[in-house]
Amino acid sequence: MAWGNKNTNDTVKTQESESGSSINLIGTGTTIVGEISSNGDIRIDGTLEGNIETRGKLVIGQSGLVKGNIKCKNSDISGTVQGKLYVDEFLSLKSTARITGELFVNKLAIEPGALFTGTCNMSDKRNANETPAVNKEKVEIKAKFN
Repeated sequence: MAWGNKNTNDTVKTQESESGSSINLIGTGTTIVGEISSNGDIRIDGTLEGNIETRGKLVIGQSGLVKGNIKCKNSDISGTVQGKLYVDEFLSLKSTARITGELFVNKLAIEPGALFTGTCNMSDKRNANETPAVNKEKVEIKAKFN
C-alpha cells in the first residue's frame, strides 16, 4: 500500500486483475474531490465530486455517489449519479440506482426499482468521446420502475 501503510482496510485500493489491468476501489467513507482518469476498472462505494473517465468498467456500489460526468466502456450502477454518463457499450441500472442527468449509451438495462430522471440518447454507432449529435433520438424519462 502507498505511503508505507500496512492497513488492509484502506478505503482506496488498486489491484491487478487477471487480464493485467488495474482495478481501483474507492471505499465507503472516502470522499474524493477532483478528476479521476484510469485505463482499468473502477469501483466506487464512497463519494466522488468531479468527473471520472476510464477505458474499463465502472461499478458504483449501493453506497456510492458521483456528482460529475462519467465516461467509460461499461457500467453497473447501484448507487447515485448526478451528471452526464457517456457509456460506450452497456449501462446497467440496478434496482437501487438513483440517476439524475443525461445518458449517452449504446445499450441500457434498467431493473425494477431504479430511479432515472433526465434524458437518454441511445446509438450503437456513438463513441463516448464524441459530442452527441443534435439529430439523435432523444427520450425524456421521469419514472420509477417497479
